[in-house]
Amino acid sequence: MKRGRFITLEGLDGAGKSTSLEAVQGFLANRGVDVLVTREPGGTPLAEKVRGLLLDTQEETVDPMAETLLLFAARAQHVGAVIEPALARGQWVVSDRFTDATRAYQGGGRGVDGQAIEALACLVHPGLEPDLTFYLDVPVHQARRRIGGGDLFEEREAAHLDRFERERASFHERVRAAYRAIARSAPRVRTIDASLPEDEVARRIVSMLGPFVEEYR
Repeated sequence: MKRGRFITLEGLDGAGKSTSLEAVQGFLANRGVDVLVTREPGGTPLAEKVRGLLLDTQEETVDPMAETLLLFAARAQHVGAVIEPALARGQWVVSDRFTDATRAYQGGGRGVDGQAIEALACLVHPGLEPDLTFYLDVPVHQARRRIGGGDLFEEREAAHLDRFERERASFHERVRAAYRAIARSAPRVRTIDASLPEDEVARRIVSMLGPFVEEYR
């Protein structure tokens, strides 16, 4: 059986990944592609529990390396239980985030050593990288307006935000810079201007996705 293809969507919180993921899923389904949609952290019952630990506000400061190891623990379960079996049976997998998010958030945002992240990636998913990644690039101030906050949040304003969304704008600027560096260095990454209206973002994604589908069908 022909192996499926692995597509990921990356970007800051507020970049519009959820809407874009729906566009990708719809486009593939309309062309008869058997597609599985998933997310990180999460994608399995165990990994979703880890997601809760990572996103919920904690009473104690979370060490950046502990955060990174939790992400890769969830990813190991996700890859082994969901992603690899789906690809092996010929399904196309579309994921909201994968290891590029760790490279950007923990590497760029937290300052975790990049070599340590790559060593964990080789351990957890050796030989597995996305075939195609859409990076939704949006200025930090615009992304933060979309999720409902500025540089600092009053407690009442931050009640609906997760632990990463509550970080200062400077953290998200570092994350964005890391994402942009990844996009420049990895040929599989297609950068999309996510500051544009949703329908235009979806149109641009589909215009890039079409030739990819034709190549690998």
